[in-house]
Amino acid sequence: MTPNKEVAIDTRNIKIIRSGRKTIALEITQDAEIIVRAPYHFTDRAISNFVRSKSDWIRKHLSKMEKLAADRAALEPLTKGDIEKLAEDALRYIPLRVREIAKKMGVTFGNITIRNQKTRWGSCSAKGNLNFNCLLMLTPPEVVDYVIIHELCHRIHMNHSPAFWREVEKYDPGYRDKKKWMKEHGRVLFDRMAAGSH
Repeated sequence: MTPNKEVAIDTRNIKIIRSGRKTIALEITQDAEIIVRAPYHFTDRAISNFVRSKSDWIRKHLSKMEKLAADRAALEPLTKGDIEKLAEDALRYIPLRVREIAKKMGVTFGNITIRNQKTRWGSCSAKGNLNFNCLLMLTPPEVVDYVIIHELCHRIHMNHSPAFWREVEKYDPGYRDKKKWMKEHGRVLFDRMAAGSH
């Protein structure tokens, strides 16, 4: 069996952010940047020891990010025609689902617009007008439903407070899985759109 390729960890490239937090935490961004968030009183040595203790976890996630980067590079950019087709499909599908889900939730909404935004999946205005990204048509149906529920919940709470997330969970108990899917795969879709616009 071929051993897994090890990813080297260069501690010089670790970004350290000190704040008034009480615990130390580690984050790896989609650009493979390693970030350590630590309390002010943590010394550089303590942070270095913490990073070393997490070396296996770091290697695993850096490998995952490298794979995602390779996947992004291999994907074809979306052409203008592709985006127009996605917008047409979204216009046929999303308003229908919005009406069905809004009825179950007992909320109203205004106009529905389909766009090809490069960073947002959806939005809800104070007047209840809804915008949805045509790229949603490249995601699983349950992810589309999550985004719709998310935006319709803003008809109840125009914020992202704990009360808002309780409302989302009420209508989509597994919403965290959808959020995770979007975090892992969404960047690839936005990159494809951006690549096609050059």
